[in-house]
Amino acid sequence: MNRATILRYFSWLTLLASTVLLGACASGPPPEAAASALGPPPPYVIGPGDTLEIYVRDNPDLTVTVPVRPDGRISIPLVQEMTAAGKTPQELGDDLEHSLSKYIRTPIVTVIVTKFVGSFSEQVRVVGQATRPQALPYRRGMTLLDVLIEVGGLTKFADGNDAKVIREVNGRKVTFSVHLQDLLDGNTADNIEMRPGDILIIPQSAF
Repeated sequence: MNRATILRYFSWLTLLASTVLLGACASGPPPEAAASALGPPPPYVIGPGDTLEIYVRDNPDLTVTVPVRPDGRISIPLVQEMTAAGKTPQELGDDLEHSLSKYIRTPIVTVIVTKFVGSFSEQVRVVGQATRPQALPYRRGMTLLDVLIEVGGLTKFADGNDAKVIREVNGRKVTFSVHLQDLLDGNTADNIEMRPGDILIIPQSAF
């Protein structure tokens, strides 16, 4: 084998190794990696159906609890129409301070979400063989076990150890496996922290 042939052979091996490595990088990460990839949960975004407690310091007559209407708006004394959906509580508080400054000197407004519904991007959706498949409002610190409790666990037809979580990580959809039956049996290795927008898919057993 001459020198040129040997060089072509090693170049081909290098290209093949690079292709295999890239393919491995494109696969979904294990639960621990996917759970940590996002870092801290993003600020909560208000959605229709949420209930807000709006506190205006030193103005008890303006401190109210209001629902976010289906059109995404709220009404409080002195501010009859204000869009709330799509904003964080801090952003809404800033907007209310701006509107109230026409009537009050230097208003300070605090917005607290007391009942969470949120948009789909702020929910955890459960489909398939859960006792009560549904979309759940995301809560900070919510774990996979919390989700299972809220949907009533698995049906008798569920293949819990073949379940999947679909999560958006850095703008890309990532799918990874979770072992729900093992989790319910006491193995907490898969009790990952959920993220807003997660989708949990529980398939039916083949038997």
